[in-house]
Amino acid sequence: MHLAAYRLAGSFSQKGPAMPFPDFFQAFPALDVPFPDDVVGTQAIRSDQGLVVFFTFHRDMVLPMHAHGAQWGAVIEGEITFTIGADTRVYRPGDSYSIPEGVQHGARIKAGTRVVDVFQEADRYPLRA
Repeated sequence: MHLAAYRLAGSFSQKGPAMPFPDFFQAFPALDVPFPDDVVGTQAIRSDQGLVVFFTFHRDMVLPMHAHGAQWGAVIEGEITFTIGADTRVYRPGDSYSIPEGVQHGARIKAGTRVVDVFQEADRYPLRA
C-alpha cells in the first residue's frame, strides 16, 4: 500500500489526483436509481436515520430539477454545475453543498465525477436486490 502523506491526526491522505473509491466499497449495495448503470454507478450505506451514497458518473448527465428531503454532499473528483433554489454554482473537488428539505435543485454533471451524498431520507432510493 502506497501512502502519499500522513497527517499528525493519524489519517492518511493523498496529494494530487483523487484516489478511486476503495475496492471494499464494491461490497456495499447498489441502488435502484432512475439512470442506466453505464451513466452512473452507486454504492450505499443505509441506516434508519439516513442514506450515504457514493456516486460515480461514467458519462455526462443532466439531473432534472426536483425536490426531496434534506441532502448534503461533497465533490471528490470532477465537476458539477448545480442549481439549488435560485443559485447556480460550479462545484469541484473539495467543495460541498447543502440542500434544505423541499428546495428545488438540478445539475449538469461531467463524466468522471465522483461525489458522496448524504440523504435525510433513508429510503430515498431502494437498495438493488
